[in-house]
Amino acid sequence: MTDLSYLADVRESYDSVAAEYARRVKFPAELDPLSRAMLAAFAEAVRTAGRGAVADMGCGPGRVTAHLAELGVPAFGIDLSPAMVGLARQAYPELRFTVGSMTAPAIGDDELGGILAYYSVHHTPPELLQVVFGEFRRTLAPGGLLMMAGPVGSGEHLRPTQAYGGRPVSYGSYLTPPDRLAELLEAAGLVVTARLLQAPDEGTKRTIATFLAQKPELPNAGGTTAC
Repeated sequence: MTDLSYLADVRESYDSVAAEYARRVKFPAELDPLSRAMLAAFAEAVRTAGRGAVADMGCGPGRVTAHLAELGVPAFGIDLSPAMVGLARQAYPELRFTVGSMTAPAIGDDELGGILAYYSVHHTPPELLQVVFGEFRRTLAPGGLLMMAGPVGSGEHLRPTQAYGGRPVSYGSYLTPPDRLAELLEAAGLVVTARLLQAPDEGTKRTIATFLAQKPELPNAGGTTAC
């Protein structure tokens, strides 16, 4: 049986820090140029493919979800924290936000044109990433796109007790090597099409990895046609 007990720590921690997190987290327009460019490229690819809505999994206060909507993408948000979802609904009442987990989102098979997992997967224990990535593949339509970004490392497991102005937290943060993340995405049946590594700078203490991946298209049911 899969042990998902870590989800309670993540939920309770983000409920505790939600208001302070929303005060401190950057708006998309304030991100560095490379991060903005990757979000714009993802949005353009999803719009062009036209395979369905984008689920922002781990949406927090909804700012990146709203940014995708501004870029012309039909987007909605999912977050484990009811407090975060409440903030997102208050700030962006025109968009849909629901409480849920990326380990078992209430989304049908082959339903999504895209998934954004923006600084949200690193709270998942490495041995459970296969569950999350399997759900990404299940819910994406054939040809659907994934963008995943967050801190990476050499396998460190961080256990902070305070965050965002000294609020108590109990979640873990797992800094998985980027090569391992790529292997797990491929093992789940997602084809990695691009990878960006950003070295630590004044704005971040960790290396940040951004992946673009795609669920393979269905083979031509009718086979090849002679001409």
